Amino acid sequence: MNTTDTTSPHRADLIVYGAGGQVGRALVTEALRRGLTVTAAVRDPRRHTDLARPGVTLLRCDVTDPTAVAATAPGHPAAISSIYTPDTPSAEFYRAATTALVTGLDRAGVRRLLHIGVATTLQTAPGTAIHDDPDFPDAHRAFSLGHAAALDLLHASPAHLDWVVVTPPMDLDRTAPATGHYRVGGPHVLGPRIAQADLAIAVIDELTTPAHHRQQIAVAE
Repeated sequence: MNTTDTTSPHRADLIVYGAGGQVGRALVTEALRRGLTVTAAVRDPRRHTDLARPGVTLLRCDVTDPTAVAATAPGHPAAISSIYTPDTPSAEFYRAATTALVTGLDRAGVRRLLHIGVATTLQTAPGTAIHDDPDFPDAHRAFSLGHAAALDLLHASPAHLDWVVVTPPMDLDRTAPATGHYRVGGPHVLGPRIAQADLAIAVIDELTTPAHHRQQIAVAE
């Protein structure tokens, strides 16, 4: 077991930015189940000491700071981004974080990034996202547009960054057990539900056996 508050790099099979969140924790758990080693990057390691266990190194990282990303990423074949904060407006946060990830991973030589998206950016028709519906609640549109801005920045990123935005449905069941089964589709609405544990399986499957490149995909049960 290894814990540290510094941003010194550690070698592991993957680094998870936002590992302290619910999805981030599910990703760490699934990676460990597969026998992978994980660097868990969080804003405040003191709040997430339970993440540190055999196979996990806990690091401090401000994901909106490209220097911090570049310091934590070296030695990892791939990165996963499962990030969120209520402290900063969505558009500002996701633009800053995505820019920092693109820049920092490039400096660190990490070429594979899996990013967890949000269902409301999925398309109901070509070029029309769920959040484009006139009846979509304004209170949620800003958050969705932040994720859409992140997607635009990834599309504009250097061609050597092999990114995938893995997007779960609206109903992400955090209590249901894993079934080990899921479907994958393009950037359109695929289904209404998935267990969080199955989302984690889908993401780690994509990590270990890459099947998609520089695109948004949807996963559902």
